[in-house]
Amino acid sequence: MKCAKCQTENPEERKFCRECGTKLVLVCAQCRFENLSGDKFCGECGHDLTLPAKPISKELSFDEKLAKIQRYLPKDLTQKILAQRDKIEGERKQVTVMFCDMEGFTSLTEKLGSEQMYSIMDEVYEILITKSMITKELSMS
Repeated sequence: MKCAKCQTENPEERKFCRECGTKLVLVCAQCRFENLSGDKFCGECGHDLTLPAKPISKELSFDEKLAKIQRYLPKDLTQKILAQRDKIEGERKQVTVMFCDMEGFTSLTEKLGSEQMYSIMDEVYEILITKSMITKELSMS
């Protein structure tokens, strides 16, 4: 295990660095929790510490971000956002965010395949967007 302070390589069974005496810890790539040397799973989030850390993804350009988000927004909303881009950049707004954990999502994706699952999720997002727009219009009237 490599010491975070002095970068000295230490045997896995050591708890303190043989060069500088710093306590050896494994930092979880998922949640940054400091685990003890020899731990196989993160004590905070359960992440498998034996897996290599994912490479840091590059920052997406505006066009790349736009292409990704356009898949889930109605076209008229995307055009509205682009038309007012200079007005909304850096602006603070109160928003509502919904998080959904779909039970059985991974196993269903494995059974159906990613293409079919993408199609199903596209329909789900369309229903949620339409429903939230209707709810918003009703609350405003």
